[in-house]
Amino acid sequence: MYTFESRIRYSEVDSEGILTMESLLDYFQDCSTFHSEDLGVGVDYLKRKHIAWVLNSWQIVVERYPRLCEKVEVGTFPYEFHSFLGYRNFFMKAEDGSWLAKANTLWCLLDMDTGRPAVPPEEMIRAYRLEPKLSMEYLPRRIAVPLNGTEAEPVVIKKHHLDTNHHVNNAQYVNMALELLPEGCLKDDTIHMLRAEYKKQAFLEDVLYPYVVQEPGRFLVSLRDESQVPYVNIELD
Repeated sequence: MYTFESRIRYSEVDSEGILTMESLLDYFQDCSTFHSEDLGVGVDYLKRKHIAWVLNSWQIVVERYPRLCEKVEVGTFPYEFHSFLGYRNFFMKAEDGSWLAKANTLWCLLDMDTGRPAVPPEEMIRAYRLEPKLSMEYLPRRIAVPLNGTEAEPVVIKKHHLDTNHHVNNAQYVNMALELLPEGCLKDDTIHMLRAEYKKQAFLEDVLYPYVVQEPGRFLVSLRDESQVPYVNIELD
């Protein structure tokens, strides 16, 4: 298990001084990066091997959002490898040890030369230590998209959307969906759970066409190409 301690920064909170979902995602993403780098199987290692971990899905369950200046512990660990797939949990705890948020993720290792799945090298498997998975409700990876949605303004992918793999970072898709979230859509205007199902990668200058579904207590955004093929489906509850 890998953990680090932090303190909620002014740049990470909303107008009420509460950590945003975007910042929570960044904490989790940074935590997995720190973990892999410290084990010697991080960004440079993956580039040398011409491979990359690509995220297939997020499920984040929030118990409570911490406030400005609150001290937190962020952690992550893998709990299963299966062929080219890797399963990883994340968590954030308060200073008293209580749970703030838990998350489950599924990753696929890709050969960057062929774009096809790749089995992790043996030294990578040895570097990570598997842990028992967190106790939480594990929902299906796939997100059904209802047909009663509406279209929103297209989004053109720019340089700030990209990560070190030169495609859109997974958190950027979530930010796009959150920008479309209307006030009063969710119970007490709080995101209690986020699910994201990533279908394909978007690159610089691609155009994403949001398809939005609003239901009582639930908000869904499908970011699609011009042929209506999804890049990602995102559900907020």
